[in-house]
Amino acid sequence: MEFDNVIMGRRSIRGYLDKPVPRELIAEVLTLAMRAPSSMNTQPWHFHVISGAPLDRIRAGNTERNLAGVPHSREFRTGHAFEGVHRDRQIGVAKQLFSAMGIARDDKDARLDWVLRGFRQFDAPVCVIVTYDKELADSDDTAFDCGAVTTALVNAAWSRGLGCVINSQGIMQSPVVREHAGIPDDQVIMKAVALGWPDESFPANAVVSERKSVDETVRWVGF
Repeated sequence: MEFDNVIMGRRSIRGYLDKPVPRELIAEVLTLAMRAPSSMNTQPWHFHVISGAPLDRIRAGNTERNLAGVPHSREFRTGHAFEGVHRDRQIGVAKQLFSAMGIARDDKDARLDWVLRGFRQFDAPVCVIVTYDKELADSDDTAFDCGAVTTALVNAAWSRGLGCVINSQGIMQSPVVREHAGIPDDQVIMKAVALGWPDESFPANAVVSERKSVDETVRWVGF
């Protein structure tokens, strides 16, 4: 696939076929992703690729604890809620998704079902947990580097016909994730990436999120 087609065509996939993804293909995708740049080649990232029964146990534990009101235990910094234009963009993409799915504003059951999908990693056949070395937790570069490799991962997956969505909903209960994924204590759980074959009949998968224009975003200096 041409590079431009990957970048312009990729979408966040929230509905997946019930079809396994070969381990060899995932390894190929990760090999491409790990060519991402990192500060002084530190490569702080680690990937925990989970499928089958262990992933089912993470889905169940994450969902049960969240529904029971157990406070989230995300390990990577969460910051404050979005405000201003950033909140507007968050609401904007939510409206796009709910419109595609036919979820009305006052349909509490459908909205709850949507939230539960996130807790279940969108029922994807594979979940990739991105972690980094705890000894680098104070480094500003580490989060930047892990973001770069995760972007490379979702683009590499798309180039091979796979879809992804980067998320935090599926790892909100970190003790559950650590237990069933066997993540060692020297790692910080940062993000999750749901991965699998896109279900083209799932309406939300057709949503193309809006992007700022170059004119809105760039200041040209010295040109």
